Amino acid sequence: DCPGKEGAGGRKRNLTLLRSKLYMGQRRRTEPVVESTTTAGDHGNLRRSQSDRTEYSQKLQEKMAPQAVSSTPATPPQEDEEEEQVSRRLMARRVKIIAELMQTEKDYISDLDLCIKEVIQPLRNKQIARFDVDGLFSNIELVHQLSAKLLSLLEEATTDVEPPMQIIGEVFLQIKGPLEDTYKIYCYHHDDAHTMLEYYEKDEELKQHLRDCVQSLK
Repeated sequence: DCPGKEGAGGRKRNLTLLRSKLYMGQRRRTEPVVESTTTAGDHGNLRRSQSDRTEYSQKLQEKMAPQAVSSTPATPPQEDEEEEQVSRRLMARRVKIIAELMQTEKDYISDLDLCIKEVIQPLRNKQIARFDVDGLFSNIELVHQLSAKLLSLLEEATTDVEPPMQIIGEVFLQIKGPLEDTYKIYCYHHDDAHTMLEYYEKDEELKQHLRDCVQSLK
């Protein structure tokens, strides 16, 4: 009933709350960052993973720069020599395949040149009414132009370029669209051209014109 007593009781309660807050704040500041459930084994695993990463980095540097290794190598010298020999053989085989590919393309272009100069153009010049030159040979001249472009790109990718840096696949990806468009037409008309050739060979006059062209090729 006394106001003085109520004030003393209120101050007592406030003091109790203040002590509780101070205790909790002090506890939060002094609690460890890692929870108590973390074991020594977990820290051991962490140290081992860091050690593994360091070892891997060292081995990678040794492989990229083997001359920098001063003491014992990561692998026996014999194994290194065998790996180097395998690498050289694979590279030599790759160089040979690229050279063969380019030579095949050169021979193909040479054959197309002869066909155009010694067969197609002479037949056009004769202007034979019953002879459909374009129907017989389709778009072979476009095929010739495209093959010349392909060979030019291959030569550009290999001339004065070290074998490991020769990127051949990129050439075919670059010319993929024109190759499809050109040969799609040629292949579409192939059966009709073959039928037409069989018909011309049954006509002695037309057949003689074809023989003259073949003889010129020989």
